Amino acid sequence: MCLAVGAGYAALLYSARAPWSKPINYLLAGLRFVVVSFLCFLLLGPFVRATTNTTEAPTLVLAVDNSQSVGLFTPAPVLQQARTGLTQLAATLRGRGFNVETRTLPPAPQPPATPDSVRFTAPATDLDALLTGVQEGYEGRNLAGVVLLSDGIVNQGRAPEYTTYKFPIYSVAMGDTVPKRDLSLPALNYNRVAFSGNKFPVEAEVAYDGFAGGTATVQLREGGRVLATNTVKLPAGQRRTKTTFLLTAPAPGKRRYEVVVQKQAGEFTLLNNSKFAYVDVVRGRLRVLLAAAAPHPDLKALRAAISSNDNYELVAYLPGITPLKAQDYDVAILHQLPSRLGVGQEVLNLVRQQRLPALYILGAQSDFTAFNNAGAGLTVQPRGQQTDDVTPAPNPAFARFTFSQDDLQRFAAYPPAPVPFGEVQLSGGAEAALLQQVGRVRTTKPLLVFGGGAQTKAATLLTDGSWQWRLQEAVEHDDHPEAYDRLVVRTLQLLTQNANKKRLDVYPTQDDFTTRDDVTFGVETYNAIFERIYNQKITLTLTNEQNQPRTFTFSNSEDGSPLHLGPLPGGLYRYQARATLGGQPQQASGELLVQDQQLEALQSRADHNLLYQLSRQSGQRLYYPSQFAQLAQDIEKANYKPVIYSQEDLKELIDQKWLFFLLLALVTAEWGIRKYSGSI
Repeated sequence: MCLAVGAGYAALLYSARAPWSKPINYLLAGLRFVVVSFLCFLLLGPFVRATTNTTEAPTLVLAVDNSQSVGLFTPAPVLQQARTGLTQLAATLRGRGFNVETRTLPPAPQPPATPDSVRFTAPATDLDALLTGVQEGYEGRNLAGVVLLSDGIVNQGRAPEYTTYKFPIYSVAMGDTVPKRDLSLPALNYNRVAFSGNKFPVEAEVAYDGFAGGTATVQLREGGRVLATNTVKLPAGQRRTKTTFLLTAPAPGKRRYEVVVQKQAGEFTLLNNSKFAYVDVVRGRLRVLLAAAAPHPDLKALRAAISSNDNYELVAYLPGITPLKAQDYDVAILHQLPSRLGVGQEVLNLVRQQRLPALYILGAQSDFTAFNNAGAGLTVQPRGQQTDDVTPAPNPAFARFTFSQDDLQRFAAYPPAPVPFGEVQLSGGAEAALLQQVGRVRTTKPLLVFGGGAQTKAATLLTDGSWQWRLQEAVEHDDHPEAYDRLVVRTLQLLTQNANKKRLDVYPTQDDFTTRDDVTFGVETYNAIFERIYNQKITLTLTNEQNQPRTFTFSNSEDGSPLHLGPLPGGLYRYQARATLGGQPQQASGELLVQDQQLEALQSRADHNLLYQLSRQSGQRLYYPSQFAQLAQDIEKANYKPVIYSQEDLKELIDQKWLFFLLLALVTAEWGIRKYSGSI
């Protein structure tokens, strides 16, 4: 049809007598036929199939173990030889058409630009995280292989030899496998909590190479003062032995003890001769009353979580099953109490009489009218027996304690638990630590709330299905439901803190930190009637064990974000905060514990067998820093090829720019010939 239109248009235009010859007339008619036919064809909206080819060169990743052990225990000439070899290898392979990229141990802010820029300062070695990060980062790309430069010493993460990686691994062995004459302290065994006045043991494990048959002197110190000295025999035929110190817990507070193995002649290094024990001395166990309206799976989960902390003594009560012991309690857990069945009234009376902090757990048997009158900091107006199925999501505005990244990952895997469907309103001063998440949607409805009146503290968990969370976590993490247990214990810790009768409260957001953590402080300020106020100027002074102070000045913001101090050296710190609130000076003080983890100094002997296994499992071999030239040849012999990716797209023909210029050329040619031949 398009051809017919073009032919008709040309015949109509050039059938009359013209002033030029017939050949020229046929030529002009042909040009007009082509132009009109093609324009009609374009009106039909035709498509063309376009193929785009992209070539990706093979990529080789230089995975460098930049941990401290490589820098500490690799001879300096060998370390320099490895740096030079890596640089030359990268240059050689780039000249052969490879993309070469460098990666180091996580977490790293950004990959180093060149192997020369790598500094061996990482405080721990997780080779599995390094290799898994490469596998995930280069998924779907033309990854030829990985050159792994390491001493094979792993002290964090999974054992890499039991993981399957989808790329060849060319291992380059660093460090020294020759045993050194050395004494070290690989581990200390002790209870994290001790009760004031009680005796508690600190067991030290002493490792030795080259000193068998002799003795070692081990000291227990605190603040530079020697508390005890043990002489330890080092039996022949063994490589480890143990010694125990028995201490009497002093006054309540955080304590840092140092265990030191005295230097001996010919010892290779003193970096692994000391280790710290961190003990929290408390006045005695806090008594927890666990009361419930009826037997429930939650009770077993709560009991197990509380029993994981030596600081608590649990007393259970079920109406009609176990009697209520008349004694002093520090905190109460009220499971579905007040109850619609009217049971447990004696427990509620006890809580009111002793003004106990209480954790309310709501469920199907809860009496919501009585609960709303208990002054827990919120009111719940359910709509009949309807429920929502929710999972816990942290409230970013809550700063009285924090959740680790591991906690958040475990929370995300929890199964949904039922909560009352209806209106939930928080009263003044109440804060939500957890919010309700329905599917993937995080709502603003609270799940765990901290509130209460001026005299007593209270917390409320709006579900009686949290037992599923602990069960699921135990199944997925080898019977270690640590996130659930931490949540329960931290809730009790917050409830059992002394009633805040001060208008300034400054506190660490964790029980203790490590030298790799970002140390954070939570801050609360109140006016004369104990209402929260913000944007107050606060001065925090942090003093270490050498009585060296550091001062920070800041203001607390309405979003509840904590004060970030960054990583701190290991030790026991005292802090004092000052502020002027309503014209009156206020202060808060306490202790901060930062644990020093010297993981990289514990083992000086390289593990080349692990590197050999990694390479063999991927079909490759082990190399040494003197064999980089051979490594480059072997990689070239593997004949890794570029990959060509083809992508086909359907595009409308009218979108092709060259068509416009073609049609313009044809029309211009016709017009030019007509003019040249005498057309008017």
